[in-house]
Amino acid sequence: MAKAFASQADLEQKKITFTQLSANAYAYTAEGDPNSGVIIGDDSVLVVDTTATPAMAQDLIAHIRRVTDKPIKHVVLSHYHAVRVLGASAYLAEGAQQVIASRGTYEMIVERGEADMRSEIERFPRLFAGVESVPGLTWPTLVFEREITLFLGRLEVRIAHLGAGHTKGDTVVWLPGQKVLFSGDLVEYDAACYCGDAQLEQWPRTLEALRALDAQQLVPGRGPALRTPAEVRKGLDYTRDFVTTLLQRGREAVAQKLDLKAAMAHTRAAMDAQFGHVFIYEHCLPFDVSRAYDEASGITHPRIWTAQRDKEMWAALQA
Repeated sequence: MAKAFASQADLEQKKITFTQLSANAYAYTAEGDPNSGVIIGDDSVLVVDTTATPAMAQDLIAHIRRVTDKPIKHVVLSHYHAVRVLGASAYLAEGAQQVIASRGTYEMIVERGEADMRSEIERFPRLFAGVESVPGLTWPTLVFEREITLFLGRLEVRIAHLGAGHTKGDTVVWLPGQKVLFSGDLVEYDAACYCGDAQLEQWPRTLEALRALDAQQLVPGRGPALRTPAEVRKGLDYTRDFVTTLLQRGREAVAQKLDLKAAMAHTRAAMDAQFGHVFIYEHCLPFDVSRAYDEASGITHPRIWTAQRDKEMWAALQA
């Protein structure tokens, strides 16, 4: 029996958890679905990643309204993927004044935002409930190069691009006074790393830059909030192991002149035992192997995924 494309067969709704991490920080997690973060300052609220549609964003907004009536003024995009950014218009309707992204994220939206939106919606329909409510691409209103600092009243919030990994524009949000880090998909835990648009060779160096912050708590892109320094280290190590093993197997496949399907089998031999049980692994692996094979072949800038390319690749690797 043919395997359903990507996550089209994943129809089970996940339990939402809204966890207070510190006096000002909250994690919005969903059993392996994409996470969001909330920072409540003295005078306003900042949201890290918007969910996939304005309709789905209403649940996060409702959770925020249960703990504060302060205005939502800032939205931060950890990267350009549609599942993270297309809900932004819901916060703009709530009065958000800024949509903040790195230069790399802005460039990726320009280059491939439309293709990515169509691709992601077809890959994982459940995560795009109410997709008809999306008015179009999300465009940042404030673009930074390396780092900016906001003050929500007296609360310092640092927004930084510490290096590439999951994408070339990855952005983290850091509360230095409380040592809480929102990593976006630079860190995953108990979920596969999606690497279809990754800079795999650079990713471990970026993880070490995150490690140097010495976060006491971390909200990964997927998986549970990491609530202790030991859990934070485990999340960083888990992600490093995933991406380094993937790239090493891609390099070996290219060196051995394997085709992409053989590279998939070669990668599974190293990764299935450790990661095969985690959320979204079977969805991610074909895209991950394709990107690792490309990067090992010298294609440094990821090729654009389209709905057509997705399905052609999937069919070739699943046959």
